[in-house]
Amino acid sequence: MAGMVAGTRMTGTTITDSDLLGLIWLASPALPVGGFSYSEGLEAAVDRGWVSNEETAARWLVEQLHLALSRSDLAVMAQAIAAWRASDEARIAQLNAWVLQTRESAELQQQTQQMGRSMVEWLKSVQPEQAARVREHPTYPVACALAVSATQAPVRQALLALAFGWAENMMQAAIKSIPLGQSAGQRILARLAREIPAAVDHALALGDDERQAFSPMLAILSAQHETQYSRLFRS
Repeated sequence: MAGMVAGTRMTGTTITDSDLLGLIWLASPALPVGGFSYSEGLEAAVDRGWVSNEETAARWLVEQLHLALSRSDLAVMAQAIAAWRASDEARIAQLNAWVLQTRESAELQQQTQQMGRSMVEWLKSVQPEQAARVREHPTYPVACALAVSATQAPVRQALLALAFGWAENMMQAAIKSIPLGQSAGQRILARLAREIPAAVDHALALGDDERQAFSPMLAILSAQHETQYSRLFRS
């Protein structure tokens, strides 16, 4: 343990204690960006009976991780971190526009814009020099990348942390909307944690022509959720 004080060894890459803590902070559900208020279509799936217990919830979220988050937001985050670090404003604008163009429902548009604004507001409090770099309202993946870019954390470790933060929020959405107990939620989170490294590696391997946000049933559920009779979540 004494040899780990200056840095933490993770998958062959050294990350400093301050950068590791910074990633934990960004991934925390306590970060005031509003992630807890969205289910990203999960509540609609519960309403229709497609997700009804621990097993179907875990399977749904694992598929969403690989088919939606990995191929879209995580890939954008990886590319946007590099763009922010290089001060490439044209590239940042391009990535931000792509995210907006691929949000297929009003709720999903609202989520990425609201969480992006909230991330910038948080940065104004803790990293004002980073917030001052913003030239247009960033979507959530681009705003997350801005926060990460202030650290020296390797991109892969940053994506692992942010994906786990997403998993925590989605697990909480599952146990509230189905509902499930805390133990079931922790088993779902453990299953997602096992899947996250592969999802991150896939995201890192994607180029501009390979990113995609093609998840039509998720978009349909999100649109239907807008008029759902009873709702706990904003998406």
